Amino acid sequence: MRTRALSTGALPRSRKPLALLAAATVGGGLLVGLAQTPASAAVSCDVQYALNSWGSGSGGFTASLDIKNLGDPVNSWTLRFTFPNGQRLSNGWSANWSQSGTTVTATNMSWNGNLGTGASTNIGFQGTWTGSNNKPASFSINGVTCGAVVSPSPPVSPSPSPSPSPSPSPSPVVSPSADVSPSPGVSPSTSPTPGTDNQYVQNFLTMYNKIHDPANGYFSPQGVPYHSVETFLVEAPDHGHETTSEAYSYYLWLEAMYGKVTGDWSKFNTAWQSMEKYIIPSHADQPTNDKYDPSKPATYAGEWDDISGYPSRLDSSVSVGSDPIANELKSAYGTSDVYGMHWLLDVDNVYGYGRCGDGTTKPAYINTYQRGPEESVFETIPQPSCDTFKFGGPNGYLDLFTGDSNYAKQWKYTNAPDADARAVQAAYWALTWATEQGKQSQISTSVANAAKMGDFLRYAMYDKYFKQPNCTSTSCPAGTGKNSSNYLLSWYYAWGGATDTSAGWAWRIGSSHNHSGYQNPMAAWVLSNVNSLKPKGSTAVTDWSTSLTRQLQFYKWLQSAEGGIAGGATNSWQGHYASPPSGLPKFFGMAYDWQPVYHDPPSNQWFGFQAWSMERVAELYYATGNTDAKAILDKWVTWALSGTTINADGTFRMPSTLRWTGQPDASFSGTGMPPANTGLHVTIQDYTDDVGVAGSYAKVLMFYAAKSGNAQAKSTAKALLDGIWKNNQDAKGVSVNETKADYNRIDDPIYVPSGWTGKMPNGDPINSNSTFISIRSFLKNDPDWPKVQSYLNGGSAPVFRYHRFWAQTDVATALGQYGLLFPNG
Repeated sequence: MRTRALSTGALPRSRKPLALLAAATVGGGLLVGLAQTPASAAVSCDVQYALNSWGSGSGGFTASLDIKNLGDPVNSWTLRFTFPNGQRLSNGWSANWSQSGTTVTATNMSWNGNLGTGASTNIGFQGTWTGSNNKPASFSINGVTCGAVVSPSPPVSPSPSPSPSPSPSPSPVVSPSADVSPSPGVSPSTSPTPGTDNQYVQNFLTMYNKIHDPANGYFSPQGVPYHSVETFLVEAPDHGHETTSEAYSYYLWLEAMYGKVTGDWSKFNTAWQSMEKYIIPSHADQPTNDKYDPSKPATYAGEWDDISGYPSRLDSSVSVGSDPIANELKSAYGTSDVYGMHWLLDVDNVYGYGRCGDGTTKPAYINTYQRGPEESVFETIPQPSCDTFKFGGPNGYLDLFTGDSNYAKQWKYTNAPDADARAVQAAYWALTWATEQGKQSQISTSVANAAKMGDFLRYAMYDKYFKQPNCTSTSCPAGTGKNSSNYLLSWYYAWGGATDTSAGWAWRIGSSHNHSGYQNPMAAWVLSNVNSLKPKGSTAVTDWSTSLTRQLQFYKWLQSAEGGIAGGATNSWQGHYASPPSGLPKFFGMAYDWQPVYHDPPSNQWFGFQAWSMERVAELYYATGNTDAKAILDKWVTWALSGTTINADGTFRMPSTLRWTGQPDASFSGTGMPPANTGLHVTIQDYTDDVGVAGSYAKVLMFYAAKSGNAQAKSTAKALLDGIWKNNQDAKGVSVNETKADYNRIDDPIYVPSGWTGKMPNGDPINSNSTFISIRSFLKNDPDWPKVQSYLNGGSAPVFRYHRFWAQTDVATALGQYGLLFPNG
């Protein structure tokens, strides 16, 4: 992740022979056969085998096997069975699979060999069949036959609809819902999985298993995805075992793809439930939202380019507009609580804040950025999202950021809209694919919650203080109704309030800054067109329909003559509604900003933002045939391909750092699409082989190629994925060498106002002599610290091979998606 966020501004916030009981699903019911086992062996296990088959006369299938140990513990296992009709194994997951003749063998992975009494594990595989596809008549574990089914299963119907999931009684097969039928030009898949000889889908499963292998360390003991496997990582999160809402949204995407390939949707639901438990604040985490007054959303405090401008004085004399959606949301959901992800978690409670000051609970909500566009990660002061004054100074950390006459204990959260929108995007694909399999009812709760998340996501459409557009001073008009909405996805929305419920108050803000990299027109289309994902808010569907058009207009207005998409626009110049330089064009009253939100480093120099954002446009084009999306992609893809080189050995390079000159040709606030720009330009300063960005970029190209037929886009997407698979695999996933020259800032000073003193939870002092590392002394115990210290002492820049969750998932899902879109390669 190269993003950073998110300034909230004003905050007033012993063992026997193993035998098995075999169970097989027949016609949706569960038939149990007792094993003929040695007299000394008691029934000790249960196996369920469920088919998901398609084709007529021949075809493919997936099988899910649940192994439950009802006997003494085992530390390894080998499962064997015989295919009765000559079926062929293609690939499998969660076990080491092989086939010899008609005999199939599966042995445990490193992480699922230990099965205590009562423990279960799920494994599965994909295969092909011809003639009939009966289920195996018996199974064995570690050489002991575990029984036969009562009667052989009948041949599977040649219907493309899958068999129901195993259950004590048959479950009805639900007809696909019309609300996820592909739009014009998109042919529905006729089977729940791609071609069984598809290597790209097999590679997805390989990546999936690596990500889920506990030995690789992608997830915490609680099941929370870490930002990265490695702990010493400073970029947007300042520690690798923090996590972001971004990582959670990618987790959902990973499990949606897994559901498509295997027919198992329990993992998608698990991911959503984990997100809801750990990174969407519960009612107890936001206890005073019922005290929120939509007519007075927050008290103004300006943002400042220089960190020395902080704390920023609260100024109640500056008018703020009204919040037009709070009551609508409360009416729709029967609660004042906000349903959105906070952007940053200290997963292992490394800092020691705990939950709301308890010092121990993990994960813990934290924040870092708070002080304007020049505050790099190396200048941040981490603080708890629930400040009870237990850590920091006398007022906790509050008086580092805002200036007030007195301070109250408070909670405060910041949402990264691109992550919530990506969660909606993942939910759409989950719904689409589950519907193809007749299993959409299995994820109905998760889908409904995605729609709810999209409802609250509308806060990202509003000016920070609900001011009207074209605001060039603090005295500009306050907004009423929807006239403070720009219908774009801004950099954040935030909400907070007092911890004291008896003297409660609460606040909410949007953001005035809009970055091209955060837009998601695919999510806007989903929320306004897909019935199961339409939010309950009375004006939500209309708002998202407007947003779809507005986002596409924004891309076109920001598209350079070459094709790259420039930065964005703001309704609050310099963060305090200053008058922007004369001659700057405006988009619906918001001034062009080539580096919106943050300047260290410039916010739109990273090609990853281009790939992330255009991937969403490409999905929209693929799903709907939207001609405006196609026009933007036609130009962007041509530009990106011109900067991409694929070498004979499979190595590649693509754009990395971008430089921008000029500006949009004219202001725009009309209907239709803005005209092409001639005076706005982008150049490519350097190039990269970053695997995560390559995965996202490949998805842009493949969705575009699948719809448009562009051969170069398809071949380049394929070459990127083939190159990564050939050259960048390792035990944990995929990676490249990264030289971290920016770690020369690890000992940079951080700004603390003169006279301000406090302590971090571990006792590190905070004062005007503090540095990034001095208030994070725990980093000196990290196994990677010596090579960073050597660099600080004058040695060469350290080289790392990082495994970021988002990057691994972008590659994994790109592999899977290529297999889905191009099953013949």
